[in-house]
Amino acid sequence: MKKLFTLASLLVMMSLALSACGGGGGGAAASDLLGAIQERGYILVSTDPNYAPQSFLNTDGSRPSDTKCPSDALTTAEMQGFDVDVAIAIGDSLGVETCFATPSWDAITAGSWADKWDVSVGSMTITTTRQQVLDFSVPYYYTPAVMAVAASSGIDSLDGLAGQSVCAGAATTYEAWLNNDMEGLGLPESSIYASVPEGVTVVPLETDQECAQAIAAGRTDFVAYVTSETVVNANIAEGMPVIKLDGAVYSEDLAAAFDKSSTLDTASLRAKVDELFKAMHEDGRLSELSLKWFEVDLTVAPNQ
Repeated sequence: MKKLFTLASLLVMMSLALSACGGGGGGAAASDLLGAIQERGYILVSTDPNYAPQSFLNTDGSRPSDTKCPSDALTTAEMQGFDVDVAIAIGDSLGVETCFATPSWDAITAGSWADKWDVSVGSMTITTTRQQVLDFSVPYYYTPAVMAVAASSGIDSLDGLAGQSVCAGAATTYEAWLNNDMEGLGLPESSIYASVPEGVTVVPLETDQECAQAIAAGRTDFVAYVTSETVVNANIAEGMPVIKLDGAVYSEDLAAAFDKSSTLDTASLRAKVDELFKAMHEDGRLSELSLKWFEVDLTVAPNQ
């Protein structure tokens, strides 16, 4: 009995020792998402690879051999843009590598991400509808939504779009506004500056950037599209045959988003991102990034 007792005691002591040093390499599972990110050494950010100048593929970049990013994710060398730089700043602040997932926009805004990515940094507008399934950081910038028309349309005002077909990205605030879905738009009345022209037919595409690209490719089943002014300015700079109509239709507060149904609690990660964004507003880093990518500072709220 004494030998058995001694052996049992040794086994218990060995077990406690292994637990204290991480079980020989595995370690205890993280209790929240921030801890899991820091343990694995990378943060997986969802964003759009076709949304210049916010986020788009870097055709000159090549995947580094020493990346920690999953094989189906993109690295910082393969992406570029304003949102990409903001996401990289998040990773740097956490001391981890930033990686990018590129799911469809409607999958991101619907929530229930099944832990496939950690955070969305994709110029997402805070709306009451989205707040039912997503948590948001403080805004990191603000943009006006505007209408753009095909240069050949002859339309020069919002009223001229009455009875016309207009394109918007699916599951965006732009689509909600065109459909007069004020509940889906989820913005305060003070942020909405214009009414939708009478009799508009909505043509949704996967992203609003594809609306401009379709017009440039000669598509004629719609004459206009609504999107962020930053996107329209980039479309015009690229030589696309489109014209921006004067006046914003509404303004957007844009923030990082977190899935309410995440298996691991996101509260500490959200707190870190809020802390970073507030610091970047105060020290001018967000302004610098905005000037770099948009040539205008969009980091000050419209009512400030």
